[in-house]
Amino acid sequence: MAIASRLPLQLLLVIGVFIAAASASGSETAHFLGVNYGRLGDDLPPPRRALELARSVGAAAVRFYDSNATFLYPAAASGLVFVPGVPNELIPSLAASQHAAADWVASTLLPFRRNRRLRYLFVGNEVLSDPTTKSRWFQLVPAMANLHRALRRNGMRRVKVSTTLGMDALDGQNVFPPSAGVFRPDIADAVMRPLLAFVERTDSYLFVDAYAYFTWSANHTIVPLHYALLEPSPSPAYQYHDPGTGLSYTNLLDHMLDAVVAAMCRVGHCGVRLALAETGWPNAGDLDQFGANVRNAATYNRNMARHLASGVGTPRRPGMRMPAFVFALFNEDLKTGPATERHWGLFHPNGSAVYEVDLTGHRPLASYPALPPATNDVPYPGKLWCVVRTDDHGGAVNETAVREQIEAACADEAGLCDPVRPGGECYLPNTVAAHASYVFSAHWNRFSKVYGGWCYFAGLAVETTADPSHGSCKFPSVTPS
Repeated sequence: MAIASRLPLQLLLVIGVFIAAASASGSETAHFLGVNYGRLGDDLPPPRRALELARSVGAAAVRFYDSNATFLYPAAASGLVFVPGVPNELIPSLAASQHAAADWVASTLLPFRRNRRLRYLFVGNEVLSDPTTKSRWFQLVPAMANLHRALRRNGMRRVKVSTTLGMDALDGQNVFPPSAGVFRPDIADAVMRPLLAFVERTDSYLFVDAYAYFTWSANHTIVPLHYALLEPSPSPAYQYHDPGTGLSYTNLLDHMLDAVVAAMCRVGHCGVRLALAETGWPNAGDLDQFGANVRNAATYNRNMARHLASGVGTPRRPGMRMPAFVFALFNEDLKTGPATERHWGLFHPNGSAVYEVDLTGHRPLASYPALPPATNDVPYPGKLWCVVRTDDHGGAVNETAVREQIEAACADEAGLCDPVRPGGECYLPNTVAAHASYVFSAHWNRFSKVYGGWCYFAGLAVETTADPSHGSCKFPSVTPS
């Protein structure tokens, strides 16, 4: 203070400007925890109400999967950091033309040029997870670069351009030990090196989708549930020791993030900043999706919020603070696939809370009300079958749609549906519902370990513990493990 009192007023003003700029820069890169705002649900609240719900649980930011103005304008006025997204299908045109990128920025983001809560732009969502659109892998970085230039030319230098990376970007999704993390050989040099170079050069983050639930459920025989839920370890204390680095881990989220750090180091970009685009835990699931329940979802998100807010970082990056987003704001009943896909929300579509949570991470855990007990933390011990949803009279709920699903399932493997053809042991009773139940069970049995092999069939199927076999007709089953 004595030194400052002797400085000229003009110099003090200049110093003040620099301090304010540094403070603003620091606030933009400090930790916050926001929510992913997916909209694949019936009767979701209008945008302003949805944003109020996000704020009510302490969210500091909201992330969208597109750039729909109907949602961006309310978000821009909400006081939340808001993150628009570029849909995957736009990547080729944005990569091919700087003019197209400039037009997209001008028409979509320019209205928010002076809003300092627009800090990030996500280009695509898990682009490298989709092998059916492999050409986009190599267009991703050019699209990001074109958008980055367009933002700068429009005076929006503060907006950091990034993309989201699924854990399947790691070879075999292997995180054991974390130091073994390595990117898949089909993307390591061709995509990840230029992607990380871009992120590093532009001082952005690499945003990853890290779901401890999936890693735990795939390795539940060796990974304790409390380790996945960031809970204190019961005595004797459990830690995972990485023989490659000598570091010890007390939770699976840090473990997974450090596996991504190891992979980045292997391609020469150890210094890239890491952030979380998606994390969370499902609050319900199918019979074979053990561990998906309200108790675990609330426990994970509460503990995760406190852990990230503490600023402790990970063993490989102590003190690391990052932007992060919980998946998701709502349970989304229009999503396809297994039941967990529709049960990640903090809220039901009617706006009621699935459970209480404070995303600031400041609320004491002891202040929360009791949670319902978990009843499915271990795999279902018996066999499961996949049968058609029926109406009150036992018929298929939509025979036309069910026939289409039967036809599609039969086309996936020769001979799969022979038992329900004339003369087959499951031909009788000759009804759409009976045939569908056999076909759905047989298909699930055959493809249950393959991505897409769920008991779903466009929402026309349901899992059951009751064996639908009859006489000589034996229905194939699935045994969770």
